[in-house]
Amino acid sequence: MDWKKIATPLLSVVAFLALWEFIVWINNWPNYVMASPSDLPAAYEKYWKLFLIDSWQTLWRTVAGLALAVVFGTFLGMVMGFSKTARDALYPLLVGFNAIPKATLVPVLSLLFIGAHDFNTVLMAFLISFFPIAVSVGIGLSTLEPEYRDILGALGASKLTIFRKIALPKTLPEFFGALKVSVTLAFIGTNLVEIISPHGKGLGSLFQSGATNGDYPLMFAVLIALAFLGIVLYYAVVALEKVFAGWAERPAS
Repeated sequence: MDWKKIATPLLSVVAFLALWEFIVWINNWPNYVMASPSDLPAAYEKYWKLFLIDSWQTLWRTVAGLALAVVFGTFLGMVMGFSKTARDALYPLLVGFNAIPKATLVPVLSLLFIGAHDFNTVLMAFLISFFPIAVSVGIGLSTLEPEYRDILGALGASKLTIFRKIALPKTLPEFFGALKVSVTLAFIGTNLVEIISPHGKGLGSLFQSGATNGDYPLMFAVLIALAFLGIVLYYAVVALEKVFAGWAERPAS
């Protein structure tokens, strides 16, 4: 086991928390202005049941939205990668949609699907995270060497076979790179709905509760919990990348 890969990120987290604590201390900020890391353990101890329940609510909806984004983004990327016409037609639509602030879509979804809180949350996580996957797969396939497609096509291989045997392995590094970005975006989408359209579920709702009651330690404890979940899901993607695309990793110099 390479302990350096474990120690380096842990030390960076400790350094960040120490710097945060120092900034609060040097400015003499009370915890109703800016909570410090030393204020957070009390919040976790007091609300630990809520953190467990709401963390699970946020996590499963984020993962569900991300899974939909992977399926739809990969399919859309295939369409754009294999067809220049589709690529020219879809790129402006995708860029335009991605330019819309997703916070403005939350009220729209809430009105369209009144009461379907879980569905709205999963849908927002999906809508905000499929774009990087679709673009990365589309670019990866569009840059596939035409000789491969011509040879396999002459041998009777379908486009699906070409995708599975040649194109998919080639695009895996780009795919996992985009997936790492989509992980954080999916959490943003989930929490947008939980905060803007509160329904008593998820860490976003717990954050909103802390904001309403002026409980700053609780608010910052929620932010750290969200960061922790994001890191866990990110390293889950890293583990999958090592299994399916470890061959593309360059050795450290």
